[in-house]
Amino acid sequence: MTVDLVVRNCTVVTPAGRSPDSGVAVEDGRIVAVGRSDRLPDADRVLDGDGNVLVPGIVDCHIHNREPGLEYKEDWESATRAAAAGGVTTVVGMPNTDPVIDRPEHLELKFDRGEASAHVDFQSYAVVTSENLDLIPELDATGALGFKIFLGSTVGDVPPPSDGKILEAMEEIRETGKRLGFHEENGEIIDHYTERFKAEGRNEPIDHSHSRPVIAEQEAVERMITFAEETGTKIHMFHVSSGSAAEAVARGKDRGVDVTAETTPHYLWFTEDVMREKGNVARVQPPIRDAAERDELWRVGIDNGAIDCIATDHAPHTAEEKKVDDPFGNTWDAISGFVGLETEVPAMLSFVDQGRFTLEEWVRRHSARPAQVWGMYPQKGSLQVGTDADFTIVDPDREWTLEDRRDLHSKNCVTPFEGESFTGKAVATVVRGEPVFEDGAVVGESGYGTRVDVD
Repeated sequence: MTVDLVVRNCTVVTPAGRSPDSGVAVEDGRIVAVGRSDRLPDADRVLDGDGNVLVPGIVDCHIHNREPGLEYKEDWESATRAAAAGGVTTVVGMPNTDPVIDRPEHLELKFDRGEASAHVDFQSYAVVTSENLDLIPELDATGALGFKIFLGSTVGDVPPPSDGKILEAMEEIRETGKRLGFHEENGEIIDHYTERFKAEGRNEPIDHSHSRPVIAEQEAVERMITFAEETGTKIHMFHVSSGSAAEAVARGKDRGVDVTAETTPHYLWFTEDVMREKGNVARVQPPIRDAAERDELWRVGIDNGAIDCIATDHAPHTAEEKKVDDPFGNTWDAISGFVGLETEVPAMLSFVDQGRFTLEEWVRRHSARPAQVWGMYPQKGSLQVGTDADFTIVDPDREWTLEDRRDLHSKNCVTPFEGESFTGKAVATVVRGEPVFEDGAVVGESGYGTRVDVD
């Protein structure tokens, strides 16, 4: 038997454990064998893993690819090129584009654009507003991976529904069997402090952080968990930034609510001191928290398990929008968000190197669990025979520094991780049996990526 592709000479790692001197065999884009290198079949193409670590393809369930409508910031092609270079095999796009993804024809447009230009596989959420509750069944039928509600002010100014309409939306979404995620910040609290700080002339980058206090996040998490407890809807908390919010998630899980949560590398890596060191480059919503909240996020979210997934909230903006030339200028003139697709795997591997995670724990949160949460498992996020041959090969010992953000592959590459040093890096990315990144270059063709089908 000769197959299309065999990868040999790796340590294969899944959430269940690790197997040295092993590899994967692929035929017609599917995994046909996982095992010891010397027991794998012959192949038309053989990749030598060079003793590195092979894991199920990384799944990033939270990126802003900006298409349609905001392609000057990013598009499907550039975002998925960055994903391929970062070791990410599946991405899920957010709906705050132009037009917003609030009706079936807009979702179809987003899918069509992805099919035309993506390097890796993809999906998209649909947004829920006060104006489209009647379209939830159609958005489900059109293939949305799940749904999202923006509770507080954010980039794109998508207004939140009233609490009554959120309850109605939850009842509709419950009937689809899909999950509803939230940008979980209390908008009234944020608006109050933003107006007050502006009136007081508090214009420094740290003032933006403090205008969005932890209580705004914690209250929104607790309120949505209460609603989900009433309606029986599956819910998800995007970009949990604080230990206090993670504790609220943990309490919801303890009560039996089907609530899942993610955090990002930047909330685990930095403290709010980064706002004083790098200014508006690090401006993000929710903001990066103080050391006590960061440490509690590690303890409750990671060590105790309240956080299910790792994602990035990859959010490109131009250098002008981020005020890179004047990073400590008036924060209210700057915009929130930054890129993350090419630093998420190195950041997480650095935490592995520091002993904060095992490789198995990292793979569970960065591959298997996001695929499970969003209904893509085992087709994505596993190395099971018969599933998509998506895998990421990493060198866990490679030490390097992101010296220049312009080495990244997004259209706009502003990031507070510029200048940071890492231990670990993706060295090859394979999507459905085709290498899309190897030898330091994106090698896959634009348009190879395809939409992930979900029930």
